[in-house]
Amino acid sequence: MLISKQERSRICADTELGAGNVLDRLKAYDRSLDEPALWTDGTWQAPDGSRPEVLTLGQLHEVVETYAGWYAAHGVKPRDPVAVHSYSSAENAVNYLALTSLGAIPSLVNGNLRPDVAREYVRRQGAVGAFTDAEHHDVFSESGLGFSVTAVDIRPKHRELLPQSYPYRHDPTDPVIITHSSGTTGMPKGVPHTHRTLLYSQLHSLSYSTGADMERTLVALPGPHNASISTLLKCLLLRADIKLLSSQRGTDVLDAIEEFRPTTVLAFAGTFGEMAAEDLAARDLSSVRSWFNTGDAAHEAHIRTLVRYGHHQKMGRDLRLTRVEGSVFVDGLGTSELGNSVFRIVHTKDTSAYSRCVGKVVGYAEAAVLAEDGTPLPPGQIGRLGLKSPTLTPGYWNDSLTWNRMRLGGYWLPGDLAYQDEKGNFYHLDRATDAIRTRGGVLFSTRTEELLLREIPELVDCTVVGIAPEGVRADWDGDGEAEARVLLQLAQDGAADGTGVDGDAEGDEAWTERVNAILADAGFPPVTQALPMKGDDVAKGATGKVLKRVMRDRLAADAAGTVATKEHA
Repeated sequence: MLISKQERSRICADTELGAGNVLDRLKAYDRSLDEPALWTDGTWQAPDGSRPEVLTLGQLHEVVETYAGWYAAHGVKPRDPVAVHSYSSAENAVNYLALTSLGAIPSLVNGNLRPDVAREYVRRQGAVGAFTDAEHHDVFSESGLGFSVTAVDIRPKHRELLPQSYPYRHDPTDPVIITHSSGTTGMPKGVPHTHRTLLYSQLHSLSYSTGADMERTLVALPGPHNASISTLLKCLLLRADIKLLSSQRGTDVLDAIEEFRPTTVLAFAGTFGEMAAEDLAARDLSSVRSWFNTGDAAHEAHIRTLVRYGHHQKMGRDLRLTRVEGSVFVDGLGTSELGNSVFRIVHTKDTSAYSRCVGKVVGYAEAAVLAEDGTPLPPGQIGRLGLKSPTLTPGYWNDSLTWNRMRLGGYWLPGDLAYQDEKGNFYHLDRATDAIRTRGGVLFSTRTEELLLREIPELVDCTVVGIAPEGVRADWDGDGEAEARVLLQLAQDGAADGTGVDGDAEGDEAWTERVNAILADAGFPPVTQALPMKGDDVAKGATGKVLKRVMRDRLAADAAGTVATKEHA
C-alpha cells in the first residue's frame, strides 16, 4: 500500500531529506521495519551467505550498516570516491546506500565497460578502493587501489564496526554519486550528482502525484545508472514494491514482467525496442499500466506495439476512474548529466503526436533551441538543444574543461539537434555528431530511423551512419560530405538471407530503392546504400546504445578493403 497524502506532504516538507539519506529518514517517518522494501534477481549474495529474493526494510538497514561498517574499518571517509564495478543491480544499490551513509561517494561503473577503459576511468575518479563482483575482481587487482572487495568478504560481524558519527549528515551540495555517460563518443565522462540534484525530480513529482502507477515497479535500467538509483529512492519513499533487474535484454525483461507482475516498467529505448520485436501476444503483460523510458527518446513503432498491451485507468466525466485496455508509454528524453528526463510526452494506443516529438520541458526546467552564438531560435528553425535545470550535475568529475565547452548562452548543451513548434513542443532530430552532410542535404540519422521503422513492417531496428573520406568531417559541425548508409535489422520472416553487411548485392539494391522511395516521399535526402544485417553485428556501448562511430569505422574499413581487393585484382 502506497503512502497517504499526509505522508507525501511530510516527505516533501522534510528539509533534511536528500539522495544521501533516504533510508535513514524513513526511520523518522515511523516506517515498519517488517514491510518488504526491495526485490532482487538473485545476482547478489547477502553478508549471511544467502541470496534473498526480497529484503524487508529492517533487513535492508542491517545489510547497509554491515557494508558501511566494512568500509569504515578499511579507512573510507566522507567525500572519498569508491568504485563499484558489478553486473548486479542489487549490488550497485546496496553499495550506494552504504557508502552515502558514510558520506563517501560511490562511483558506479557499468559492468560492460572494457577492462582497460574501466581502469582508466576509475583512475581519473581518484577512487580509494573498489567493490566488484567475481567477474570484475581482476580488473583492479593491480591498479594500486587501497582495496578490492567482493560480497563474499563482507560478513555480518562488520556491522559492529560502524563509526560513532554514523550516519553522515549531508549538506545539499555534497556529492553523493558519480555515474558515467554512455561513452558513445569515447572515454565515458564522470557525472557527479549531489544530495539535492539526484532526488530533486523525484520529490517534485511526489509533490503533485500519488505515484499510483509505481505501486509495483520493475527497473530494467542498468544498475549503475543514476536513474536506477533515483527510482529506487523514490520507491522507498512511496512504499512501492520495487525489483531491480540486472539484465536489459528484452526477453529477460518480459520474463520478469510475467514473474513479478509490475504496474510500471522502466527501461531504455533499446530494451523497449527488443521487447517490441518479440511475440508479445504470447506473453502475459496484463499487469502493466505504464512503460517509462528515459535517456534517448523511443521510436514510434516500438511504442505503438507496447501500448496495445496491459491497461490503465482514466478519469471519466463522472470523475470516476475506469479501466481502459492498453497501457501508457511515458517517453522521456534526458541524460546522466540532468539526473532525470526533462522532457516528457505520454502515449496511448490512440496517440498521434510522434515524428520525434518529445513534448514540453518539465515545469522546473528550461529549454531552448540555440543558434551558434547562443541566441534562442524561433519556432521551426533547427539548432542546438540547450537546457537549464536545478537537477543538472555541478560538472564533470575532474574534467572542468570538457564541462565548460558544453555550455552556451547560459545553457548546457547535451549535444542534440532539435526544433520547436508554435505550441512549445520540442522535436528531437539527432545527435550533432550523428547528423550526416550528404550531397542531397543534411540527413538526420535518428529522424530517418524513426521514419523507416514506421514505414517498413519487416524492420526490427535500423541504424543510419555516414561514411566520409579519411580526414573529412561531415557531421553537423563539419563542412564535408559523406555517403549515408542504412543498416537494416529484419525480422526473421523478412530477412532475405540472414547475412551481415556482406549480403546479396541484388537484394541490397532492392532495399536501397525501397528505402529511398520512402525518404523521397518524406522530403529527406537519399542514402547511398541500404544493407540488411544481423542484430548481433550492431556495435553497442555499455548502456546498450548503438555506437555509431564504431559502425562508421567498420563500414569505412570494409569499403577500403573492397576497393583494395578490386585494385589488386
